[in-house]
Amino acid sequence: MAHDHASQGHSHGPGHVHGSTDKKRVLIAACLTGGFMVAEALGGLLTGSLALLADAGHMLADSIALGLAWYAFHLAGRPATGRLTYGFGRVKTLVAYTNGIAIFVIALWIVYEAWGRLMSPAPVLGGPMLVVAVAGLLVNIASFFVLNGGDRGSLNMRGAILHVLGDLLGSAAAIAAALVILATGWMPIDPILSVLVALLILSTAWSLMREAAHVLLEGVPASLDRDLIAKDIEATVKGVREVHHMHVWSLDGTSNMATLHACLNDGVDPHMAVSAIKKRLAAEHGIDHATVEPEFGLCADSHDEHDHHHDHDHAHDAPRDRRYYH
Repeated sequence: MAHDHASQGHSHGPGHVHGSTDKKRVLIAACLTGGFMVAEALGGLLTGSLALLADAGHMLADSIALGLAWYAFHLAGRPATGRLTYGFGRVKTLVAYTNGIAIFVIALWIVYEAWGRLMSPAPVLGGPMLVVAVAGLLVNIASFFVLNGGDRGSLNMRGAILHVLGDLLGSAAAIAAALVILATGWMPIDPILSVLVALLILSTAWSLMREAAHVLLEGVPASLDRDLIAKDIEATVKGVREVHHMHVWSLDGTSNMATLHACLNDGVDPHMAVSAIKKRLAAEHGIDHATVEPEFGLCADSHDEHDHHHDHDHAHDAPRDRRYYH
């Protein structure tokens, strides 16, 4: 059925092999990051280093993100149900959005603490701080190499790698702060670099929330242009006179879907036209699941009062070609 195809589209053939190994790689990276996050937080409390605490906060956010990436691979193999006809793919997106809010809170707390320490610098144990920071760097390097051997074409894996690279920068900042403290005894470097890590966390959180919100709002994926796709179908699929009422969205950030009305010329076989449209969408635009409504003559919705008001209300949007809008 249609929903089975959408929810299990990555569970067959070579993609399934990649998914299985990537799932293990992400789990290993999540355990490494989450495990050392606890050690780094304790190290930050013992040494008095806000930079270590900031990096621990970043590693906390990224261990959650890696855990979500693992959970996404785990859910990919679960079938849809009668109540959740699209499956469980959007759970990751929903949790990612709330995770982004939590990261914002952590980052703002770090900035608040850093301001207080700049006003009244606190002593930091540079030696132990350096040891913990170097250990954190080694853990992050190990996580990076574990993930880097996975499927680089997977958006999920690429996102996980970006999170670990962010942790690498955080550990490097903590090492730099420890070296400055050991060499000069200048304590303000610790809160200063912790603010830089906080800004990195805020950037990560904003990107995460923006992408998750776009998926939840069923926006057109960044890699696709809905209007150009419609025009491509009109130009390449024989018998299609016009495409309208087209919607393109992503179920979970990776599985793209579409619905559209295809106005056909008289005498065209609707089954053949729909099949050709679906093949074109899959082969050229990466849309593996599409619902196509074939039409002859007037659109069945053309006299719908609700649609008339909807188009009127959104006239200020000035779309490039309004016929593609519902």
